[in-house]
Amino acid sequence: MTATLLAVVLLLAGSCSRQGERSARKITDADSLIEAAHQSHNYEVLRQLVDSFQRAGSLSDIQANYWLGYVYSRKGQQRIAEIHWKNALNDEASDAVSLDYYARSASRLASLLLLKGDNEGTLTVALAAKKRMDEYHLDTLSEYSNLLATIGSCQLKLRNPEQAASTFEEVYQNYLQLLKKDRTGSLYKSAIVGMINTVKVYLDEHSFESAYSWTERFDSILTYYEAQPASDKDYADKQRARLNIYRATVLQEMGRDNDAAKAYQAALNTNYAQTADGYIEAIDYLMAAKRWNEAADNLECLDSQISRYGMSLSLDNIQKYYLPKFRANLGARRKDSVIAVGAQICNALDSAIYLARQDDAAELATIYDTQQKEAQIARQREEMTRIQMIAFMVASVLVVGFLFVYILNKRKASHRLKAAHAKLEEAHGQLKVAYDQLEDTTKAKERIESELRIARNIQATMVPSVFPNREGLDLFASMTPAREVGGDLYDYLLLDDQLYFCVGDVSGKGVPASLFMAQAIRLFRSIAKQRHTPATIATRINNELTEDNEEGMFVTMFIGLVNLKTGRLDYCNAGHNPPVLGVDGNDRFMEVESNAPIGLWPELEYVGEYVETIKGQMLLVYSDGLNEAENRQQQQFGDDHLLDILNRQHFHSSKALIDHLNAEVVRHRDGAEPNDDLTMLSLMIL
Repeated sequence: MTATLLAVVLLLAGSCSRQGERSARKITDADSLIEAAHQSHNYEVLRQLVDSFQRAGSLSDIQANYWLGYVYSRKGQQRIAEIHWKNALNDEASDAVSLDYYARSASRLASLLLLKGDNEGTLTVALAAKKRMDEYHLDTLSEYSNLLATIGSCQLKLRNPEQAASTFEEVYQNYLQLLKKDRTGSLYKSAIVGMINTVKVYLDEHSFESAYSWTERFDSILTYYEAQPASDKDYADKQRARLNIYRATVLQEMGRDNDAAKAYQAALNTNYAQTADGYIEAIDYLMAAKRWNEAADNLECLDSQISRYGMSLSLDNIQKYYLPKFRANLGARRKDSVIAVGAQICNALDSAIYLARQDDAAELATIYDTQQKEAQIARQREEMTRIQMIAFMVASVLVVGFLFVYILNKRKASHRLKAAHAKLEEAHGQLKVAYDQLEDTTKAKERIESELRIARNIQATMVPSVFPNREGLDLFASMTPAREVGGDLYDYLLLDDQLYFCVGDVSGKGVPASLFMAQAIRLFRSIAKQRHTPATIATRINNELTEDNEEGMFVTMFIGLVNLKTGRLDYCNAGHNPPVLGVDGNDRFMEVESNAPIGLWPELEYVGEYVETIKGQMLLVYSDGLNEAENRQQQQFGDDHLLDILNRQHFHSSKALIDHLNAEVVRHRDGAEPNDDLTMLSLMIL
């Protein structure tokens, strides 16, 4: 360590001290210096300290790997952080210090894997860590509760709502037990963070009833914290604002508009809601309530906040902040602001992509350097082990040789030793081959999974996620693939007062179906722009897709054209499920012409039909992933069940209808894996 670095960390050590909830233990010089750098957020100094102390033997491998994972996570290099935390979990030590760092590493690794969408990996890490912490009675640590919350989040994302609810209940009861024993501010804050994460995961999964019940528990713990004499009033004010913003968002999504507005007003009464950070946190509710002008006003401070926190215009930040800003100004019909934000996004994309590639390259280089360092340490240890083994073998040979000189023939002893050595070499070679094969298989699996995730993201961008904000038109759609990628599709095109739309279902699943689906969407948009009738569009798409279709793939499609002034619906049904049309308990399946699916036979002339007007009626077009969804007993959702739901309930919007049907399908499956892609499109002309 250089004299300058030592001077810096000594200065930091003089001004910072370790805060935490763990039992007191002996603090070494290495611990003190590392904690000082940690408290000052000086991550480069922290990395150098950890590296130096690890080489000197003052820091164990599990401690070093935890801190290196923490440093790289804070620097945004999550792949390197993942490597170090996985290395930490491989440590088999069972002393108090090692178990402490094991718990920290497991909690952070599980959270990281959950954030990047690796639900299976998250459960594998979290369940194994929970089992080990149970064995050593570490269930009083906050990391234990964090792991339980992570497990609950995965269960919810993997469509196991009952298991998730049970796990979250265990988290809540665990926090209550901890707070009875120790009412310190840090424990309350940990419990509050747990409540926030639980509400957010239910919000993300559109489980609004459950999200609302957890806002009540959030309220209860926050109220207890506010009553503590040593509570941080600013922190409590901030969390009270967040609570009411979450509550307003949940109530809005549940259709309780007036209650949502009251909750949001309660949030506005806090000091935090009047800050720039508070303005931005309120966006979720304002967007859900379609209070476009307020949302646009709140986001006027976005540029200064990005600058204040030193955030770059990365792809994630563009998606997280600037796309909502664009949509808010679009909803508020602020033409100049829409153009300005759109230009800002376009100008930022090139540099964001370039910076992302640079960051990836730098991260890969760091991973390589890290692996080289680990390999060097491993070689040093291997060399020490080899020397010890050689010494042991030499001593053994001398003893054996001495005995065999006096007892048996020296030559026989030599032959036996050579035979044993040959077998050892053979076994070592076989072990190395098996290890190499396992490593190659693991890398190939990870590469395929990564490519499928990228393919799913690309496919999601091919169908619209933003729907027209036009008076008199209520349009919404959703698509849920059964696998990583699927073959369902939907699209719309608004040309003046003419709304073209389609829903389709490609034969088969997976990557081939997704490629055929992409071609069908491209052809629909291209031909619809020429303002042809639905029957002509179906005929021309069929002519294109039957060329060189050696695999015999096809797509069923419902193609519609609505005149937004008159409500007239012209349509062509190409082998697709008949849509449902009706209003207020009078929903019915439409009678449609039995045209052939698209892509099977060339030169077909498709027949079109029309309805004089659909004004005031809800039209639902869907793929067979809805009515043919199966539960564990392979019982289908069914057409009768679908009509029964539509005729029993009134839906105030197309989005509410589709969200409700998605929830009903999940309830019907009862944990069974989806057997087909599910796509729905609903519209109403008012």
